[in-house]
Amino acid sequence: MQRSSFVLVLVSLGLSGCITSHVEDARETKTGLNIGDTVVIMAKSYHQGNETELDYITCVEKALRGGPQNINVVPHQQFVDELFPWFEPRTAPSDTKGLPKLMDRPGVKQAVTDLGVRYIVWLDGDTDRVAEGGSLSCAAGPGGGGCFGFAWWQNDADYEASVWDLDDFESAGTVSADVSGTSFLPALVIPIPLIARTQTKACKGLATQLRSFIVQ
Repeated sequence: MQRSSFVLVLVSLGLSGCITSHVEDARETKTGLNIGDTVVIMAKSYHQGNETELDYITCVEKALRGGPQNINVVPHQQFVDELFPWFEPRTAPSDTKGLPKLMDRPGVKQAVTDLGVRYIVWLDGDTDRVAEGGSLSCAAGPGGGGCFGFAWWQNDADYEASVWDLDDFESAGTVSADVSGTSFLPALVIPIPLIARTQTKACKGLATQLRSFIVQ
């Protein structure tokens, strides 16, 4: 009877962990979109050679396309292919100072115009497991089996979006999302995962703030 009550209490809490989030922006210039303007989401390389997760970029792209104020988004791989080789990781401009020279290269300005790209959004960040604890053990025997114990882990999702205005060749500002989530895995015969989806929360929060930042 106690076992059943324990399971019912966990189910009633909902299959999710605990999440805290903070989203903000820092504006440098006025922004806005005209008819036909598009946005492209790009990954900024890290000092260790890694890039922002592809699934996170795809999530932000989809989130910007949805909603009542949907934004026209050029798929990042299409943009890279059309502008080859100028936005490959080793050749992409590191800041807006290199944009005028880049746009003067043969075919670059025309490709950007054909795609209608007004803003390049550079995403930087990742999701890391920063802490974990508890213990969980599972066993099987002639009379059946089960798992017993309690485990938890904490993930931090920290992302920043730098917005470049290709009309004025300058930085429009940044949007950042910092999300921390703790997941739990209690088990009294049956493990019941309570997952904190920090990356998904960071994606939705950053995309919502980014849409407001660009459209204004």
